[in-house]
Amino acid sequence: MTIRFILDGETVEVADAPATATLLDHLRYRLRRTGTKEGCAEGDCGACTVLVGEADGARVAWRAVNACIQFLPMLHGKALMTVESLGGDTPLQSRMAANGSSQCGFCTPGFVMSLHGRSIGAAGCELPVEDVIAGNLCRCTGYGPILAAGRDVAPVVRDDAALAAALAAIPAGASGDGWYAPATVEDLTALLAAHPDARVVAGATDVALWVTKGLRDLGTVIFVGDIAELRRIEESAAGLTIGAGVRYAEAHRALAALHPDLGELVRRIGGLQVRNAATIGGNIANGSPIGDGPPALIALDATLTLAGADGRRTIALADYFLDYGRQDRRAGEFVESIFVPRPHADDVIHVAKLSRRFDSDISAVCGAVRLRVTDGVIAAARVAFGGMAATPRRAAACEAALTGQPFAEATIVRAADALAGDFTPLSDVRGSAAYRRQAAAAVLWRMWHRAAGRAVSVRDVEAIGA
Repeated sequence: MTIRFILDGETVEVADAPATATLLDHLRYRLRRTGTKEGCAEGDCGACTVLVGEADGARVAWRAVNACIQFLPMLHGKALMTVESLGGDTPLQSRMAANGSSQCGFCTPGFVMSLHGRSIGAAGCELPVEDVIAGNLCRCTGYGPILAAGRDVAPVVRDDAALAAALAAIPAGASGDGWYAPATVEDLTALLAAHPDARVVAGATDVALWVTKGLRDLGTVIFVGDIAELRRIEESAAGLTIGAGVRYAEAHRALAALHPDLGELVRRIGGLQVRNAATIGGNIANGSPIGDGPPALIALDATLTLAGADGRRTIALADYFLDYGRQDRRAGEFVESIFVPRPHADDVIHVAKLSRRFDSDISAVCGAVRLRVTDGVIAAARVAFGGMAATPRRAAACEAALTGQPFAEATIVRAADALAGDFTPLSDVRGSAAYRRQAAAAVLWRMWHRAAGRAVSVRDVEAIGA
């Protein structure tokens, strides 16, 4: 079946795309749109940033993504905007040219697209300019003028009604040689029953690197990003239900409303381009020991609903991760949704991500603590870490040292010492085993100091006016 997407008002049709053809390669080598640059081929530098749009009623919802880790079949039924689409004469481009924003110029198209997205109200436009371009790197260190240009340019109002109607007219669902893009959960269930070993791909922010860096053959691929039933967010008095296909950027506000630390954690998951593609369900299903989302969700006692031809089942998220590269997901099953209980008024919650680079970096250690404190006593404790073991995992000995004890400094000392019995971390390029042990203990101490009203970060200083 032909892939169809709309580029500058014209429908582009691609009939021969393999599952792992990247949007970046198609732009540069087939469409000759060479303004989109290849810098890292792993979604880290932002030089290949483009805007992708989806019909949302009479409007088009735009989001900035990295073209290097977007597989071409994921573009079916969407609109695309590249730096050539702007024509070189937008107020943003004029301002950047006038104030010296561009030096060598290689990264400039990516910055232009990220900031143009902000100016037209794309996903993340409410964020400060610094956050919008956190996923764009400039080796010439020209950030000052770029930030100034982003702040100076006024918002632009687009009339995308005609484009939205054209997108809605493209038939949902697609398939090709060795790949499928179902439009419904029912279709996905049938496909997985027929192809139980197929690779399920949502945002591709990790899987794409297996191709661009590892040159792996993914076999049969099922793309699930267009299944509306997996894209729902439902709030209730009990908590938050998040469809497995919800992107991190889409869930940011809802998670931040549950607790500010969740919002801050999401803000630091890659650059905006990554959060505009990566899904919460994909992050969980992938089972990475350093995935940022699972430790916090485990600490909050989240549950996971899996679905397949045999029906649905719900398990504790903590029980989903069995061993490195192995999860409790049966043949033909897929992650359907995640439920996060609403924190109790007596809960003390702290989530911390520690990485070598503050923005757009992978965790060395990611820790989360939730204590139920009643009348000065810790009635219940849930402590979980990523980066400390082969899977995201609870710290049982630490939890035992906390439960039933006074919420006091002496208790934190014992709980931090107990972590040594919970984990035997490895040393790698992100941190030594000794560093990881110290960092995990520091998560407990940061929780304690914050609960006492002491600043443990720049944001805390701003919040308490210290």
